[in-house]
Amino acid sequence: MTAPSQGYADGLAAGELRFQYCADCDEAVFYPRVLCRHCGSESLAWEVSSGLGAVYATTVLHKRGSDPYNVALIDLDEGFRMMSRVEGVAAEDVAIGSRVGVTVITEDDAPLAVFRPLEVRA
Repeated sequence: MTAPSQGYADGLAAGELRFQYCADCDEAVFYPRVLCRHCGSESLAWEVSSGLGAVYATTVLHKRGSDPYNVALIDLDEGFRMMSRVEGVAAEDVAIGSRVGVTVITEDDAPLAVFRPLEVRA
């Protein structure tokens, strides 16, 4: 049996953000699972996300000897939420509600989904 996270990892390797969709209750499911977290169904299929969403919450972390960085919860347009980073803007400038788009980068020899702002706020 393949781990549920393998479909997600395969998607990132292909430059895609994938999530599961439940055919029984019509809900997006993320993080990958064996059963739907909404209804318990096994009828989960992989879908490719548009990668577009909005920042739900964010915080700035200050690690000694490193530049500050943010950790953000992103509400994707397909109806699921994921934790990531918003890059391409100062960590302190990431605003709740701002629109972002996913990009897949390589970090520590592994693909990683991060987000970049779609708009610049004045």
